[in-house]
Amino acid sequence: MHDFLLAFIGGTMLGLSVVGYLYVNGRIAGISGLIAQVLDKQTIFTTPALYFLMGLLITPFFYRMFITPDIEIKQSPLLLVIAGLLVGIGTRMGSGCTSGHGICGISRLSKRSMVATLSFMLFGFITVFVIRHVIGG
Repeated sequence: MHDFLLAFIGGTMLGLSVVGYLYVNGRIAGISGLIAQVLDKQTIFTTPALYFLMGLLITPFFYRMFITPDIEIKQSPLLLVIAGLLVGIGTRMGSGCTSGHGICGISRLSKRSMVATLSFMLFGFITVFVIRHVIGG
């Protein structure tokens, strides 16, 4: 029950922050879009995306002050870098990331985001199945 409560609180906070960002700034809080705003030389210091992303980066350090999660990474750093690059390529190809489509798009009843999120999830399930049960990783 404790894990459920933490997940519920985390999901609620995420939902409120996304809705708040949309309401206050009139922009969707998809991570790839926020990063694009921060990487733009003209808007880097004027975009509220910078503060939103800083909050995402800083929050785990505050979380760790109170709760130490058990995290075990079993994959090689090279494999993690390759996976990260593939996610970045997929984000560009899909015109957004899982947070943009899954949280922000579906909440706006965007059909494109629903299809994108279903595709992300389906191929994620297939990938895990193949790696664990077919390849045997």
